[in-house]
Amino acid sequence: MNINPACAVPCKDETFTYLTAFMKMPELQSVLTGLLSMIKMSLSSLRDTFSSHSHSRDFAYARGDYLRNRVVIVGLVFLALLPFWALVDWLMLPAGSLGAALVSRLVMLAALALIILLAYYSKARLQLARLSAGLILVTPAAFYAVVLFSVSDETTSLIGYNFIPYMLVAMLAIFPFTLSESAILGGGLILLEAYALHIAGVLFTAEGLQAIWLLAALLSISITANYFQLGLMLRLYREATHDPLTSLLNRGALARTMEQLTTREPDAPRALLMMDLDHFKRINDNHGHAFGDDVLRNFASILRRSLRPNDLAARYGGEEFVAVLVNTDKAAAMAIAENIRAQTEASSINNYDGETINYTVSIGVASFQPGEHFEGAAMRADNRLYEAKKISRNCVVGV
Repeated sequence: MNINPACAVPCKDETFTYLTAFMKMPELQSVLTGLLSMIKMSLSSLRDTFSSHSHSRDFAYARGDYLRNRVVIVGLVFLALLPFWALVDWLMLPAGSLGAALVSRLVMLAALALIILLAYYSKARLQLARLSAGLILVTPAAFYAVVLFSVSDETTSLIGYNFIPYMLVAMLAIFPFTLSESAILGGGLILLEAYALHIAGVLFTAEGLQAIWLLAALLSISITANYFQLGLMLRLYREATHDPLTSLLNRGALARTMEQLTTREPDAPRALLMMDLDHFKRINDNHGHAFGDDVLRNFASILRRSLRPNDLAARYGGEEFVAVLVNTDKAAAMAIAENIRAQTEASSINNYDGETINYTVSIGVASFQPGEHFEGAAMRADNRLYEAKKISRNCVVGV
């Protein structure tokens, strides 16, 4: 580096030049790009795990199944442990409190049985699955609160029960809760433990503060476990249920989601669009399969723009796509199909030689009959698609 004789530091212009050259180094730009990508992915993962608002309909159903299965297992374990807890009641509680404990145990037994039944019959109903998962944790906490109230003047009797908040906070990690759900449930358990410490008269002592700190530490570990569990579940579910090329649902995931929709809302008005790109083999033969993949991705983006948030879109196979329109009658379905056809016809893609290539799509439309399963509507939509191909292609045919 040249030094200005008039001063002992590099010239300002030379420093700026070196800094500019440094910032333009390919290696530095690659590192910065990687860091930005990691930050973006981390923020996206945090958003997906913080609440369920950004979850797709198909993943919401899958998470509901995970919740209900865990509720049934944990509920059965609690039922098996109830006789042992009754023995703890007999050993730990004073004679005057045994009656209240017995009643609360019986209520807890009935509540657990109802929660297990609720979880078992909550298939395709995410809200009921979430409710049962919350209740399976709230029920033991409520029993603990009853014990606190009944022995409020005999604090030594809490020895066999003060583990309950710690157990329940640790159990949060078992369920695929969002971060906000775990924070709400865990916060309630910390308040319950603070009330127990208040009854014992040690809340603001070193012992009490240590207990609250320990419970908060356990909660932070459970929330971290929720973050990794739910994030991993999202990634694995997307890989297993989405087409890797277009990021739309694959055929199997669409069938499962439709089964859940039919179970939940058998008579809701729905329509099905069966779509096939015209002369796609010719596109592959003339421009290469890599360009054909670009066409498929382009059409998938048209579908995402044209459909509503609650609608479903899937790559059915090859150049064939399916869309399920929720709460949609025949007229609205035909309008949406025509909009997709028009957008596709107006779109263009440059191939690898710089040539502008246009393509079109043919669409068959069928409305679901009340209680009809996906296969029946798909067969009728496929027949309409065949008619569209036979007539002229680049058109919409419906019944």
